[in-house]
Amino acid sequence: MNEPDLNLLIALDVLLAEGSVAGAARRLGLSASAMSRTLSRLRATTGDPLLVRAGRHMVLTPHAEDIRTRTQSAAFEARAVLSPSASVLNLSTLERTFTLRSNDGFVVAFGASLIAAAAAVAPLVCLRFAPKPEKSARQLREGQVDLEIGVLGENAMGPEIRLQALFRDRFVAVVRKGHPLEQVTMMTAAQYASFGHVVVSRRERFSGPVDQALAELGLERNIAAVVPGFSAALAVAQASDLVALVPASFLIFQSVTYDKQAMAALYAFELPVKTREITISQMWHPRSEADPAHRWLRQLLLSVCRQRLPE
Repeated sequence: MNEPDLNLLIALDVLLAEGSVAGAARRLGLSASAMSRTLSRLRATTGDPLLVRAGRHMVLTPHAEDIRTRTQSAAFEARAVLSPSASVLNLSTLERTFTLRSNDGFVVAFGASLIAAAAAVAPLVCLRFAPKPEKSARQLREGQVDLEIGVLGENAMGPEIRLQALFRDRFVAVVRKGHPLEQVTMMTAAQYASFGHVVVSRRERFSGPVDQALAELGLERNIAAVVPGFSAALAVAQASDLVALVPASFLIFQSVTYDKQAMAALYAFELPVKTREITISQMWHPRSEADPAHRWLRQLLLSVCRQRLPE
C-alpha cells in the first residue's frame, strides 16, 4: 500500500487557511508556480479540487471546508511531535518568535515594558506585535497568532478560546488646551455633545457605549472625523476643536513615553455620562494551554500589566 506524502499536510493546512495559492505561497516562502504544483499534487492525493475559481477569487470546495478543521489539528499535532521536548523550559536558550495581536494603545502602554521583561530572562525571544483590523479568532485557530489582546467582543471569539483578564480600563475625553470645554467645571452631557468629535475605528463603526448613554438622554454626538488609532485621535484633537475619546491607560503612558510638550498641550476630563469599564484580556487557543513557553509568556504579560496598572 502506498503511504501518502505527509509533507503535503502542512501545505494543505496553509492552503485551506489562506484560500488562495498566492497567500499560501507567501506563508510557506515558495514561488506561486511551486505552490500551484503542490496544489495539483494535493488534488491528485485527495481526489478533490480543493480550491475552485469563483469569479476573480478562489473558494474552498465542500470537501475542503469539511476537512479544514481536521487538517489544522493534524498539522498542529505533527509540528508538536517533531518539536524538541519542552518538558524543561530553559528560557536562556529559548529561540522563538511570539506574535501578539493588539491595538496601538496597548503597545504604547505596555510594549516596551513587556519587551524588556522578556529580554531579561529570554534574550533570544522575539515579540512581534501585529495589528488587529478586526476581532476574529481565525488567526488564533490557525496558529498565526499566539495571543490576542483586547476587549472580548460579543460573538467575536468561539467558545473554545481561553481568556484571562489583564486589567480594567475606561475612556476619557481629550481636547486641546484652551478649548471651551476646559473652562467648564460641571460639564453636562449636552455641552459635551455640542462639539464635534474624532473617534477611533478600524471597522467603520462610529458609535459605541458613549453614544448609547447619550441616546438615553436624547442626545447625539456629531462625528466629524474617524481615524485608525488613538495617537492620530490625539493629534487631531490637539490641532482642532474636536473632542477625542481614548483609554485612560493610553493617555497615562502617552505622557510618559512621548513628547511631554505635546501632551502638555492637551486637556483630559471624565465623561459626563456613565459608561461601563472595559476589561482588557489576553486570549489564546486551547492547543497552547499546556505549552511551557506559551504559559511563561502569558504569566509575564499578566505580571507586566498589573505592575504598570495595579488594580
